[in-house]
Amino acid sequence: MSADPHPCARCAQIQRTCCQRAEILLTGGDVARIRAHSGRADFDERRVPLDPAYLEHDPDDPEWLGLTVGRDGRRRMLVRRAEGDCTFLGAQGCVLPTEVRPLVCRLYPWSYTAGGLATESADYCPPVLLRFAGDSMLDVLDMQRADAERWRARLYDELRDDRGALEDAI
Repeated sequence: MSADPHPCARCAQIQRTCCQRAEILLTGGDVARIRAHSGRADFDERRVPLDPAYLEHDPDDPEWLGLTVGRDGRRRMLVRRAEGDCTFLGAQGCVLPTEVRPLVCRLYPWSYTAGGLATESADYCPPVLLRFAGDSMLDVLDMQRADAERWRARLYDELRDDRGALEDAI
């Protein structure tokens, strides 16, 4: 008997996934990890996000905008294919191993701030993926809080390390 498909693969059968709709922020560390793994150098770009929500101030995380967007309104992001898919989206989901994926991808569907993990924010996930009443997408994805906190701390460390480079690129 075969196992059920991964929840993200099931999501793709129902709707466009986060890998097809989100504009994925990259840190310098993300770029280095992905380049080392893939041997590619054509997957990132600095540009103004298409979705203006990425440029809005978040009162719950006053550091975020300054750490992710340059004065010119551009930020480092994964390249998307013409149809909008992430360049690393394959038939079974992300082709990158978990520890190579961009930190923001690893963290989804956690919401977070510089101060810590907040709650689940599974805006892109269809509720039909929930197995039982009371489940969350964190349960379905078997996401461990300790991993998420490690990734969140690394994300902010890398963003702070990138800050000078972000401004120098303008």
